[in-house]
Order: sequence, then structure tokens, then C-alpha cells
Amino acid sequence: MNPLSLLFLLGLITYFIVQRAASMTRTPVWLLWLVAMAPAFTWISWVLFTGSRPPASVFFIPFVVCLLLYWILIQRGRVSPSVMNNPSPVLQEGESDPGITPEPPSPPEMARSLDKEEEASLQNCFPWSIYYLQSIEYRPQAVICRGQMRSKSEVVYQTISENIQEKFADRFYVVFQEGPNGKPFFVLVPNPRSTSVPEAQQNPRLLKEKITRPWLATALLLATFFTTTLAWQILSNASGELSLTLLTKGIPYALSLMAILGIHELAHYLAARRYRILTTLPYFLPFPPIPDFFPFGTFGACIRLKSPIPHRRALFDVGIAGPLAGFVVALPLLLWGLAHSDLVPLPNRPDLFNFQAVDPNFSLLLALLSKIALGSTLTSETAIKLHPIAVAGFLGIVVTAFNLMPVGQLDGGHLVHAMFGQRTGAAIGQVARLLMLLLSFAQPHLLLWAILLFIIPVNDEPALNDVTELDNQRDLWGLLALGILLLIILPTPNLLSRLLNI
Repeated sequence: MNPLSLLFLLGLITYFIVQRAASMTRTPVWLLWLVAMAPAFTWISWVLFTGSRPPASVFFIPFVVCLLLYWILIQRGRVSPSVMNNPSPVLQEGESDPGITPEPPSPPEMARSLDKEEEASLQNCFPWSIYYLQSIEYRPQAVICRGQMRSKSEVVYQTISENIQEKFADRFYVVFQEGPNGKPFFVLVPNPRSTSVPEAQQNPRLLKEKITRPWLATALLLATFFTTTLAWQILSNASGELSLTLLTKGIPYALSLMAILGIHELAHYLAARRYRILTTLPYFLPFPPIPDFFPFGTFGACIRLKSPIPHRRALFDVGIAGPLAGFVVALPLLLWGLAHSDLVPLPNRPDLFNFQAVDPNFSLLLALLSKIALGSTLTSETAIKLHPIAVAGFLGIVVTAFNLMPVGQLDGGHLVHAMFGQRTGAAIGQVARLLMLLLSFAQPHLLLWAILLFIIPVNDEPALNDVTELDNQRDLWGLLALGILLLIILPTPNLLSRLLNI
């Protein structure tokens, strides 16, 4: 890919990611974007002016310095963690980014403090045998209630939240979090959609907001079908003028890719609706195919969550539904497409996204599926010229892998947050980002991926009940999902390559 095209693509994706991070801080978006892009500007400038790859010092020093500065800028302007932001994803999704894109409700400009009568009512919401209330703290945008938990976390949250709802109706979101000392506490955050507050404090735009827009979803679907159909001429390296015949050849690729992305988002949507979470319809994201830049015809698909996630169980179910559903669709399509693909000589420098000669050893899962589909005809000297449906299936598993990365608001970040808690999940995300960066030295095509992961905030926003843990069955499904991630991103070990003769 041309360096300037790569810079433009990285800048565009970085801007959308930084916009998400901007909800956590008062630091201007343009400043965060400039700091996040500074290493890329340095590396691309080095390549353009010297014609060679940057040395280790030029690579690491700007990366480390700007990463540290980026973190400092976010922390210095950080919004209070007790302000409830809607949790939820995957950019959702990698090169195509079909993930969940939440839209946090904006808190009122002024805090709604409680008078003495209301404070007494609030204290009565905390039975001493369930949660012994010790202190009430007022913050600019929240009320924090600290005490000792004396029952099971699920019973505590259900009892307290029902009591507060009975006294204050829908005036507050009731958030149950675990503090740094391991002691759970409650946060009451003003509900911007509340109908129980004085009319002057209500936000008519939020109260009357239309969640679903079928006409928009339909228009984006049709536009994406056209751009992905058109993209096949570029992906197949077809020469000559665009014709109806060439467009027709792109239909299998377009339908297959849109099926994978659409099922991914539909699964998120249905899981959210199951827990009565307000959400938009799935929206496809068309993008005109551009050679040597972004030839796939789409940035993927997304949904927007419009209300908080009630508990970690819902967070887990909504997060895992998309990747698993998309993977279940992508797997048979990829297997069928590989069986109908052709073998070609292996080029001297294979490229992951050169679909005319793909080396299956880029991915352990791709190597295993290729051997199953092609058998002994696939050898260590051959590459695969992918069938259009195989290309769609391959992009589908790439998108699945990116979303399963256990970082921040990607689907994988939701999973580790739900499985291990918010703080441990954030620590796992930090380790995952570092490991991906190290892996990119052996797999250079993962470098852009690793950079994007460092731009994404590592912290996931809490669910309303962020204390109650998952059951063993969900923990097992979460480990399975992370296992799928490893199968996709890890290259084929040399020993296994020799055994399979690929």
C-alpha cells in the first residue's frame, strides 16, 4: 500500500477511535488525534525521504513518547469515573469495523443535589441487613453512596435499585461498582431521559429521540451492496472497463461479506433487545473501493446502544453474540470457498491481502481449513487464489479476530470485563496490546492493528450492576471465544507446517 494512502487510512480510523475516547476526557479531540498520529507521521516521513524502513530508535522513541503523552492528556482532562457513560466493540470492526458503537447519554449541565428530605428518603433505600450505608458524597454529576455489603451482590443491587426507583422513579441510573479497595459502592447518576424531573431540566431531544430509522438502514444496506459488488473488480485484479459481467462476478463476494457482517450486528441487536437495552437497527457502512488503499467496499456495520447495560451478564451476552454469530457464518463460507479456489505458485513475498496468492500459513486457522478443503494438492510451494466467497469468509474471520481483542470497548474487551471485572479486564487489555505489538515484529501485517489497539482506551465502561460475577457456563464460552482469537491471529508453527506439508 502506498505510504500516503496508508497514512490517510490510519488517520481516518484514528479519528473515529479518538472521538470515542473523547467522551472520557475534556482534552480537545484534535489534540488527542495529533498526538496519536505523531508516530505515524514520523515513520511515513522517514520512508518518503530516505526510501528505507525506520530504524528501531525512530520506531520506538516516538511511539513510547506519544503513547505516554496521549495517556497523560486523557488523564488530565478525565471526566469523573462516576459519570455514567454507556458501555459497549467493536471499531467494531477492524478493517471493516462492524462492532457495537455506543452513544452515551449526556448528563445534565448541573448536578441535581438532594435536599434533606430527599437525602432521608435515599438513606431509607438502604436496609442495614442488605447494605449498611456509611456515607453519602455529592459530586458535580453524581451522588456516591458507600457502605458495607451484607448479602449477595445480586440481591443487594436488586433490592437497592428497586427501593430507589420506588422513591425517585426514573430520576437516576443506579450504578453498582467495585472500588479500588475491593468494596462495592453505589453511584446515582442523573438520567437525561427522565420524565420525573422538573420540565425545565428535561432534554426534549433525548426524550423524543427516534431509536430506529428503517429508511436509513435500508439505504445504507443498498449502498453497501453496490460498493462491495464494485470492489470485486479491484480485489480480483480484473483489467478493462467496468461492465455488467464484472459487476455480476462481484455479487457472491458482496452477498457473502454482507451476510457475515449483517449476522454479526443482528446478533448484537437481538441480544441487546433481549435485555431491553435501547438500540438502533444495524447500519452497514459503505465505502467506495480504492485500489492500493481500501479496496473492500465497506467499513463493516455497527449498532448504537442508547441505554446503559444492566449487568455483567448482559454485557457478556451482547458482547459475545456478534463475534460468535459472525464466525459461525464465516467458517462454512470460507471452507466452501477454499474448496473452490485455485492453487498458484507461492510468491517470494506473500501478502496477507493479496487474494490472488494467499499463503495460508499467515493464520493457524486458515492453514487448517485450507488443508481440509484442498488436501494433498496444497503444498509448501503453493499459494491459494481465493474464490470470491473465500475472500468474504477470510475477511469475516479477520473482522471477528479484531473484535475479539480483549481491549476496551471492543467485543473482546467486554468479554474480559464481564468475566474478570473492570479493573482486571483493563489489565488484560494492556497485556494484550503489548503482546500484539511484539507479534507484529514477526507478522508485519499486524502492525497497523497493534497501533490501533494502543489508540483505543483500555478501560471499558461499567454496567449498572458491575459487581455480580458470571456463571461458569459463560466463563467457558468466554475462554472459547478467546481461543478462537488465538487460532486466527497466530501464524502456523513451523513444526505443524512441516507435518501438514504447507
